[in-house]
Amino acid sequence: MKHESTLIKFLVWRMKNVSNKNFVLILAGLIGLFSGCASVILKETVHFIQHQVREIITYENYYYLALPMVGILLTVIFSNVILKRKSGHGITQILYDISKNSSIVKRTKMYSQMVASALTVGFGGSVGLEAPIVVTGSAIGSNVGRFMHLNYKKRTILIGCGAAGAISAIFNSPVAGVIFSLEVILADVTIGMFIPLLIASVAGSLVSLTLLGDDVLFSFELVDTFKASDTPFYVLLGIVCGLVSVYFTRTAYKIEGLIDKVQNVYGKAIVGGLLLGLIILVFPPIYGEGYDTIKLMLEGREDEIFNQSFFINDLENAWVFLAFIFGVILIKPVASILTIGSGGSGGIFAPSLFLGGVTGFLFAAVTNIVTWGNVSTSNFTLVGMCGVMSGVLYAPLTAIFLIAEITSGYELFVPLMLVSAIAFITSSIFEKHSLYTKHLIERGDLIQHDKDRQVLSQIDLHKIIEKDLLTIHPDQNLDALVDLVQISTRNIFPVVNEKNELLGVITLDDIRHIMFDTEMRSKTLIRSLMHRPPAFVSSHENMQSVMKKFERSGAWNLPVIDNGKYVGFLSKSRIFNTYRTKLIRTNKE
Repeated sequence: MKHESTLIKFLVWRMKNVSNKNFVLILAGLIGLFSGCASVILKETVHFIQHQVREIITYENYYYLALPMVGILLTVIFSNVILKRKSGHGITQILYDISKNSSIVKRTKMYSQMVASALTVGFGGSVGLEAPIVVTGSAIGSNVGRFMHLNYKKRTILIGCGAAGAISAIFNSPVAGVIFSLEVILADVTIGMFIPLLIASVAGSLVSLTLLGDDVLFSFELVDTFKASDTPFYVLLGIVCGLVSVYFTRTAYKIEGLIDKVQNVYGKAIVGGLLLGLIILVFPPIYGEGYDTIKLMLEGREDEIFNQSFFINDLENAWVFLAFIFGVILIKPVASILTIGSGGSGGIFAPSLFLGGVTGFLFAAVTNIVTWGNVSTSNFTLVGMCGVMSGVLYAPLTAIFLIAEITSGYELFVPLMLVSAIAFITSSIFEKHSLYTKHLIERGDLIQHDKDRQVLSQIDLHKIIEKDLLTIHPDQNLDALVDLVQISTRNIFPVVNEKNELLGVITLDDIRHIMFDTEMRSKTLIRSLMHRPPAFVSSHENMQSVMKKFERSGAWNLPVIDNGKYVGFLSKSRIFNTYRTKLIRTNKE
């Protein structure tokens, strides 16, 4: 009680002395700091686990192949025994919470994703840390907004601030953090969103610089310059990256569907972990996030990648070497989705970067062999990372600025823009939506760039069902209905039987011609006057579907039926009034 009293006093003082706009800016900075600290803690925790595991188990004894399964099992135990819920797809859930849950993110997500992903990735799961830390930052933003009694719109902005601060801190890339939040998290971009996001992103980056210095998740200094003569090859790379993105997306759906057939969560973890171990046995670069592999490729030490593989013995044969790289490209999406689908916690952010880097490296290597050319392997590796990330996440600007920032310069800006655009266009030809949004959009749980549908989705159908209409039995006569007319304020009367099943409706227009004929009233049964409504709706339908039924039927009122039972009526006029109220409130916020 004392705590609540202090908070109320603070909120009253704040309303008197600090404007809403300035208060959001202050909170944005704090959330950026918190998200930055969370990023640093997660990164250091994962690296500590990886170091301890490698101290105990070396590559030579092959016990490390069981480590991903151990990590997934620990994650499943943590999720199901301690949290009592599945880890799920982190960023997808955040998008759902924004769209359908009033931007309210569960408090447990402020730490649960960090713990779960540390276990998964620390033991070698083939996923990344970016999505879990974005979820953590978003949860911090949402819950700070709730604690400060902010409305839906401001909570949403603070969720974006948490995401921006997290990405900025983990890569030391403040511009990419802002753009990621705008492209992926926040569907409606307004000028008012930029300043809080900038502040949060800068705060996250400062935390990273202070605590980690140059030891960020991934960075590389450019060694080769961009040559305009390589432009045709970059165009081809963009197309290839787009096709690889489509392969990643469709493979992800396929593998996820297959592993979901295993019902037991622990059985799923064991099966997925064992399969992942077998994949790593053949393709060691699949182990963990994959940034170490990309760094070796960028530094020209790619031969070290395959030191632990029994599959490759003839590295002197260039085509065998490149075939192995191609195998890594094919199997990486399988490994990543196995990790997540079997119960592990992580995201597709890092796998898309890894896949893009390997694709760019392979493209450059093949180009140099076939054309006797001299394209830069490191440049094509970096630009490939941008291309596949753009095609998988549908975040082309984030991909461009992320690679530009982690390379500490804009030397590659032209090929990054070119490849990102072409990869995005190629991918979108085959897949309309990203991995993050496809299922949500297909279910109607996420609506982007459509103000009308967004406002409709905010209307709670249960709250606007009218239940004050007086019902009548079909075997009663018109006299009974006239008695109801005298006490009713409505002109519609549902006809229901003993089981509360709707048989029809009667309106005043249906009885106007005989309602004053006392002799006919006593002889006329309701059953003979009622008619069926032009359509029915369910209280579980989304508002988009309901409005389509109103448009097709031309009716102003439609009955609500759930499981065959009459519930009430929906009025088009009430829907319009609610719609207008929501629209005005949204614009004011």
